[in-house]
Parts: sequence; C-alpha cells; structure tokens
Amino acid sequence: MSTDKVETRQLIRWIFGQLKPYRRRVIIAILALIVGAVSWLLLGQGVKVVVDEGFLANNAGKLNQMVFAVLGIALVGSLAAYVRFYLMIWLGERVSSDIRKQVYFHLLKLSPGFFESTRTGEVISRFTADTTVLQTVVGMGLSMALRASITFVGSMLLMLITSPLLTLYVLIAVPLVLLPIKFLGARVRTYARNSQDRVADMGAYVDESLHEIQTVQAYTHEDIDRSLFAQRIEAVMQAASHRIKYRALMISLVMGISISAITIVAWLGATEVLNSGISAGELTAFMFYAVMAGGSVATISEVIGEIQKAAGASERLLELLNTKPLIEPPSSPAVLPTKLRGTLTLQNVNFTYPSAPQNPVIKNLNLEIKSGERIALVGPSGAGKSTLFQLLLRFYDITSGNIYIDDLDSQKLDPSALRKQFALVPQESVIFASNAIENIRYGRPDASIDDVKAAAKAARADKFIDELTDGYFTDLGERGVRLSGGQKQRIAIARAILADRPILLLDEATSALDATNEQLVKQALDKLMEGKTTLIIAHRLSTVVNADRIVVMDKGEIVAIGNHQELMQGNSVYRQFAELQLVN
Repeated sequence: MSTDKVETRQLIRWIFGQLKPYRRRVIIAILALIVGAVSWLLLGQGVKVVVDEGFLANNAGKLNQMVFAVLGIALVGSLAAYVRFYLMIWLGERVSSDIRKQVYFHLLKLSPGFFESTRTGEVISRFTADTTVLQTVVGMGLSMALRASITFVGSMLLMLITSPLLTLYVLIAVPLVLLPIKFLGARVRTYARNSQDRVADMGAYVDESLHEIQTVQAYTHEDIDRSLFAQRIEAVMQAASHRIKYRALMISLVMGISISAITIVAWLGATEVLNSGISAGELTAFMFYAVMAGGSVATISEVIGEIQKAAGASERLLELLNTKPLIEPPSSPAVLPTKLRGTLTLQNVNFTYPSAPQNPVIKNLNLEIKSGERIALVGPSGAGKSTLFQLLLRFYDITSGNIYIDDLDSQKLDPSALRKQFALVPQESVIFASNAIENIRYGRPDASIDDVKAAAKAARADKFIDELTDGYFTDLGERGVRLSGGQKQRIAIARAILADRPILLLDEATSALDATNEQLVKQALDKLMEGKTTLIIAHRLSTVVNADRIVVMDKGEIVAIGNHQELMQGNSVYRQFAELQLVN
C-alpha cells in the first residue's frame, strides 16, 4: 500500500469533512470558544481600570466595582470553557468512532490478497493508536488552536490600541517565534509517522504470538519471544525519542523566544511609563495582552506538533481507506436466476497470485461439473485445490480464462450475489467469539432458533451443545477454544446446513473427527449434499470412493479424471497419492 504524502491542510480538510454531520455542535462549540476568548481579553481592560482608576487613583469604590466585574467576566469565561470542552471532546470521540467504522467497513470489501501482505496486528494498531491521535487533535487540538488564534488576534488588536509603538516591537518578534514551528514541524511529522509504524509492528507481533500461544509454550519459546518483543518496544521508544526531541526543541524555542521578547517589550514599556508616554494601567494591560499573545503562540506551536503527529497517523489511515478492492462489482451485473441449478464450467483457467506473479498456481484448467454432481479433488500439497475454491468464490480474479455458474460468467456477477450460492466448510473450522446459536446462524442471520437447532441436530452437534454450561447460549470463546476439533467441525457443518446453498465447498469436513463422530457427520453430509453440487478436497479414501468423479490435480493442472478403480489402474500420480496419503 502507498499513498501520496498527506499535507497538513489536507488533513485539516479531511477532519473538517468528518465534522460536517455535526455542524450544529461545532457551531455551538465555536460560539462558546469565541465567548470564552473575548471574556479573557476583556479581563485586560478590567485590569487596566483597576490599576489606573482604582489602585493608583486611591478609589476604593471603583476598585471593588471592577473586582466584581472581573469575577463576573471570569465566570462567563469558565462557563463558555465548559461548553467548549464538553462539545469538542464529544466531537473527538464521535469523529474517531466514525473513522473506525469507515476503515472497518472498507476492510470488509478488500479481498484476501490485501491481507497476504498486511498483518492483522498492524491493521488493529491503525484502528486504535492512529484514531486515538486524531481523536486528541479534534477533541483538544483544534479547539485549543482556534481559541489561541482568536486570543492572539484579539490581543494584538488591543495591544495596538493601547500602544502602537510597543506593538511594533512585538510584531518584530513574531517571525522569530514562527521559525522553529516551520523548520522543526516537518521533522516532528516524519518521526511521528515512523513512531506509529513501530507501534503497529509491536501490535502485530503481540497479536501473532498470543494467537499461537499454545505453540509458543509447547516449544518453550517464551524467553525468545520476550527478547524479540523487548526489541520491538525499544524500537518504539527509539522512534518516539526522535519525535519527542524535536517537538520539545520546537516548544522550548518558541517559549524561549516569546518570553525573551515579552521581557524586552516590558523593559521598553517601563521606559515609556517613566517618560509619561503611557500610564501604568495601560502598560499592565499591554503586558497582560502580550503574555496572552505569547501563550497563544506557544499553544499554537504545541498544537501544530500534535497536528504533525496526526498527519502521520492520518497517512496510515488514508492508506487503508484509499486501498482499492481487487474485486470490484461490475457496473451492470448480470442477474442470477431465483433457483440456481448449480452447474459449474471452467474454461482454460489460469491464475497467479498478485504477490507472486512469476509463479503460476492454476494452469490451463478445464472442467465441467453437472448440477448435483459430487466431485472429489485430490492431489499433493500445492496442487492448487484450495486455490480453486478461492477462485470459485471469486476471492481473486483469474489471470485468464472463464468460470461460469449456470452458464453465467462469474466475472459479470456481483461478487456478493455469487458467494451467496456457495456454502464453505474449511478444514480448519472458523468459530467466532460468540455463542453456539450465533455461530451456526452465521450461515443465515435471519434463521430462527428452531432452525438453528434443526441444523445442529442434522450435523450431530446438538448433543454436545446441550451439554455445554448454557447450552446453545454458551459462549464458545475466542476461536472456539472451549471446543474440541471435532466439535468445531460439526458447528461449521451445521452452519453450512443452515445456509442451504446450491453449491457446497468441503475441505474434507470429516478430517478432524474420530471414527464414531465421522460416521454420524457423514450421514448428515449425505443428506446435506442431496440435490446440491459438491466439491470436496479429499484426504480420506472413503470420500473419494463415494464421489461421482475424482479430479486429480498436480502442480496446478488436471492430470486425470475418473473413479477410484480407473485411476488406481491408469494414473500413477493418483496411485502414488492414494497409497501414501489417503487415509481409510
């Protein structure tokens, strides 16, 4: 994946685009921000009156009056700050949630080819760490930047009214303050992106090692994994230290230049007071505004650092959002018949994986499968059997040739409509972290509980499900850790039975079962396969014997087709495979 570098203004435009649905809240937050900023600016005028007309004029009544006025202004500013903080933090959370939904919805469209080169842990990091950075920018950063900008402009105007000469001195210092922001901000952004990448790498490693925790512990690999994880943690720290160094340098330079400028201006202002150029109250108000302006610049520089960090995070999120699905539905897809016969025709099919274009996986494959026919696919590992399943489901587009379903070209069909014609039972059963009902219902989300139980009974899974703690409502754990291999397989078969689709793809659905359960499930599968076109990747002799035809594959090609007896006598590849690998 790659994308052009995202400029800061593009990031701001993108974020404001995310805020569009919440215009009303944004407007209220901005109004509260303006009221708050104006309140703090008015405090300077209050301080001026307190000094000139109250303190120096020895007027206790005026002093008391202005103190109450200042307290009133502070109260208004505080209430405005509450409204602003509440709304902006809410907007930060909302925008972060919306972006996560956008990214997740987009990922569901991407074909398996994308996930060949992108680790799950890295994607998860983009969901969490990167969106959290954007949440901070929207919830706090933009609010602070807008308030600081208004405060800076207001302070400069009031300073200009108070003393044009001193304001000129301040304006001379402003470019000096902006220099560190310009030159160091780009480095902050570069190192922020690098830091996010290292965090993603760490997340991917954690996901992988914990997913395979049994293998890790079985091979006593814990010490090595601790060492490798520690290396990744140090890589995160090293990348973060560069970002922190330049960001801290930028903020310290801005603060140093600002404080130095304010000190010099205060000295020049004091000279003006001594020369009767301005009053003490005017100088006090001017310095109040100068400090506010300096603080605003410091705030803006800090927020720019956050925005540079967010730009790095947004690049990674936009990479995901800009990744085009390899499988796009046609603009005017062909319509499948309501009742599909389930015939399949493969003509001169060739395929290479996008990640390895130099290695053909399927070569000039031709095969016709009749409605209701049972086809067993056999052959050594790497023969292309599983790849053929992926092509039928159109997880990848074939390099050349054609695949027809009921005489309709699969590439002219909407992929979703095509896949609804297949029920898949993989060799490694997929169980989701939910209860038994939802796992079986995955094949048909609108199915009733009675339908689910009927499917489980047909798959001979009802007995062990009833014995679980909460029966059908028992949570099966992440990836079905509470079930045996055979139990997982029967849940997957029940899912396919409930889906009731015209074409079945079975990756030897009985391979994980013991002899007793295998016989029970075979009875369920025989019933399931009635009237359905079935392709079975076979590893057992009993499977191939019961097939209508056996297709022998080797190195991506069909080398023979026939029944068991014919192939044992006439095909050396099949005979060798049967003797070595088919298990009775």
